[in-house]
Amino acid sequence: MNQKTKTLTEIAMTVALAVICSFIKVWEMPQGGSVSLTMIPLFILAYRRGAFSAIIAGGIYGLLSALLAGVLYHPMSLLLDYVIAFGLLGLSGLFPKKAWGVAFGTTVGVIGRFISSYLSGAILFAEYAPVGQSPWLYSFIYQITYLLPELLITLAVMMLLYAKAKKFLFGLLP
Repeated sequence: MNQKTKTLTEIAMTVALAVICSFIKVWEMPQGGSVSLTMIPLFILAYRRGAFSAIIAGGIYGLLSALLAGVLYHPMSLLLDYVIAFGLLGLSGLFPKKAWGVAFGTTVGVIGRFISSYLSGAILFAEYAPVGQSPWLYSFIYQITYLLPELLITLAVMMLLYAKAKKFLFGLLP
């Protein structure tokens, strides 16, 4: 099997695994967003195959996630809350396959997702902000409420996987 076929197969398997992980929710926000293990397969792909493959996988996962949600409040939300937000997780693949690179890259990927969702919340969903509260502050509080716990859980799992299974998951020697 050639390298291109292996990469496409791995992207498809990663997206499928991310979809499965999306159904295992620790906590769900009332207007969208949840704490789950969804990002872990996408981060693993980023370190195995690089940023480009992971950005593609994240975008495809985001599109599928939007379709599975069955609700789209605004057309730009498809891009900002799904395709771009999850695609930006792939930025983690720009960092070295070392412990600090995994930790820093995972954090950068989640910050990218946060920024995309933050913009969406402040611009597209401003009417949900309580009366007198800035939509920018409302969106910040809303996004950080679920993305910070998800980042911490994902970081813990990624560091554990790096420490215990780096050869298998990251293609590195112990």
